[in-house]
Amino acid sequence: MSLDLGPLVVLPTYNERDNIGQLIPAILNMDDRLHVLVVDDASPDDTAGLVRELLAGRCAGRVHLESRTGKFGLGSAYVFGLKWGLAHGYDFLIQMDADWSHRPAHLPTMLQLAEKTDFVIGSRYVAGGGTLHWGAGRRLLSRFGSMYSRIILGVTINDFTGGFNGWNGRVLQDVRLDAVRSDGYSFQIELKYRAKQLGYRHVEFPILFDERRAGKSKLSMAIALEACWRVWELRFKGTGHTKQGKV
Repeated sequence: MSLDLGPLVVLPTYNERDNIGQLIPAILNMDDRLHVLVVDDASPDDTAGLVRELLAGRCAGRVHLESRTGKFGLGSAYVFGLKWGLAHGYDFLIQMDADWSHRPAHLPTMLQLAEKTDFVIGSRYVAGGGTLHWGAGRRLLSRFGSMYSRIILGVTINDFTGGFNGWNGRVLQDVRLDAVRSDGYSFQIELKYRAKQLGYRHVEFPILFDERRAGKSKLSMAIALEACWRVWELRFKGTGHTKQGKV
């Protein structure tokens, strides 16, 4: 796969002003080819205003902002951002949290692996990966979510619920982003499952996932419960895809 058109990091934001100002330059410093798209859902803390300062200053030409009119959810923001990236000619697109829980230092490894496969998963649950500063309950819930999905869907992905993923543009073109209806955890599950149903290859590499630096987590019990029933829906109703026999 060629990265000649440049990789794009998609950052959904809602009240991430205290994180985004340092995170975007840190991402751009990892590789001269990287661009960033911020999809902001009308953050009351004016996250978008800070991003406008960056794209008008030292990050000009490599940072893009799309401001939406309300809080529409993580899955919706990713669909919007990934479609935007495809429409603007980016051939490798990266999902990444805007709160420092995903480390920019992992990006070079993701870009190297992108040359050899169809999509790349930054995984907490392969050898060398893990989570930092989490309580036992949260660790258990996260591990259970991935194991639960893996067993029900019959797909050998260790970190189904993780949000640090890189996608070859052709994969995203084929999975029909408009058909994805999940949010939160279940969005990550559904997108990976759709790609595997089409026969696309993946690789997982270890990352250390940390707690957010500032602000409040958007994870809720409703998001976790959606993932539980959405997995069964995917299992029995499928995605409408037919495997293409890729090797």
